[in-house]
Amino acid sequence: MTSSADSLPHLRWGILGTGWVSSMFLRDLLTTRPDAKATHTITAIGSSSIEKGTSFVEKLWEKAPDKPKPQVYADYQGVYDDPNVDIVYVGTPHSLHRKNCLDAIAAGKHILCEKPFTINAKEAKDIVDAARKKGVFVMEAAWVRFCSLFEALHEQIIVKKSIGEVQRLSIDFGNKFDLSSLPDNHRLKDPALGGGALLDIGFYTLTFASIILGDWKVGKDHPKPTKVLSSLDIVDGIDAANTVVLEYPSANGGVKTGVCTSSFRYRGADEFGYIQGTNGSITLFGPAVSVPGGFRVTEGERPGPPAADTRTTRVFNVERHEGTLGFYWEADAVARDIAKGKMESDVVPLDETLRLMELMDEIRAANGLKYPQDEN
Repeated sequence: MTSSADSLPHLRWGILGTGWVSSMFLRDLLTTRPDAKATHTITAIGSSSIEKGTSFVEKLWEKAPDKPKPQVYADYQGVYDDPNVDIVYVGTPHSLHRKNCLDAIAAGKHILCEKPFTINAKEAKDIVDAARKKGVFVMEAAWVRFCSLFEALHEQIIVKKSIGEVQRLSIDFGNKFDLSSLPDNHRLKDPALGGGALLDIGFYTLTFASIILGDWKVGKDHPKPTKVLSSLDIVDGIDAANTVVLEYPSANGGVKTGVCTSSFRYRGADEFGYIQGTNGSITLFGPAVSVPGGFRVTEGERPGPPAADTRTTRVFNVERHEGTLGFYWEADAVARDIAKGKMESDVVPLDETLRLMELMDEIRAANGLKYPQDEN
């Protein structure tokens, strides 16, 4: 960990995995950003073979020819042992996260681990305990939490109370996959790899609902839901779709309700979320729950017919650099935290990761969905 000439924090990254999410993460970090809050160098790639890793690098660096190319290793241990790596990005299937993280921690590396953090809360606790004992920074890559949308929502809902007290929320993430066409060992389909919609995309709907209904409190400060109801559409040992209802205590003594749905059966709508308050509403929109485009705020109660609706609507749009998704926001945040000597993020602390893993364990247990790792 160093600082660049202009005093911005600088991180040297080692990357595990050459799949889609690693590609998107690196594409963002390789983009030149005048407003960057940190600088990043990719120094190592861990792959299953030199050929695969080299091909991965050549393709990504076509659009960043001025950036130094990383050392490619035919295994992950090379990344852990590389003295030019400050932090390891774990972009492997989540069934491998526990081992990958524990190995990186043993080597004294900081970690940014993709969501879901692990298969279950027990695995997550193993990583958390090891990280705290070793004294390295570890964070779950809940990258949507670092999108400007959440800060803007906090301003409208908590600070300005633009829609009054939140009463209910609905949020849906549909990401269509023809599971029958995928090989049995595909990460979305294989129970041994933690397949299913809940861990893959339900993570996002539960994150939105938890943060908004929990008044932005995370980890041990997060209020426990008064009720969790759920239904999983289980096919061949994984959930192809799910519905989760969360109830939280409200300030007036009642409850706030969140309905979260995620599915591999359809592509979600442009408007993926709705927040109803006592004096207005917010509509969330964008390509996906993981890539929110913005929201519309409508203040005041809707008049009953035949009265004219004279309410006004304000729009907040998320601004991203062209060709990026926004992974750089979390990477910059991690660099700043490490530069300050922090071992955890205030936005996504390890106790928040444990809390959400425990919630997903509870949902799976209530519906009889077990993975092989649950038996260990």
